[in-house]
Amino acid sequence: MAKTATMTIRVDPTIKSSVESIYASYGMTLSDAVNVFLHKSLAVRGLPFDLRPSDETREALQEVEAMKLYPDDYKGYTSAKEMFEELLSGEI
Repeated sequence: MAKTATMTIRVDPTIKSSVESIYASYGMTLSDAVNVFLHKSLAVRGLPFDLRPSDETREALQEVEAMKLYPDDYKGYTSAKEMFEELLSGEI
C-alpha cells in the first residue's frame, strides 16, 4: 500500500532524538515506528499496550500511602549510605 498521507505531530525535541536513536538501532526510522504503532493499533482495535498499572505497581502505591499515614510503622534512614550499609550488613 502506498504511503501518501502525511501526519504532522509536535513532540519534545529531546524525546524525538532519543527515540530516533532507539529505532535506528532496529534499522527503522521514526516514520517506520509510527506506522508499526498504527498497524498494531488497528490489529488490536485500540492502543497496542496496556495503560493500567500492574498489580505490583498498585501494591507499591498502596504501600507508599500506608507509609504516609503510618510513618512510625516503617524503618527510616537519614541517608542512602545508612540504608545501604544496613542492607549490606545483612541486618535487614
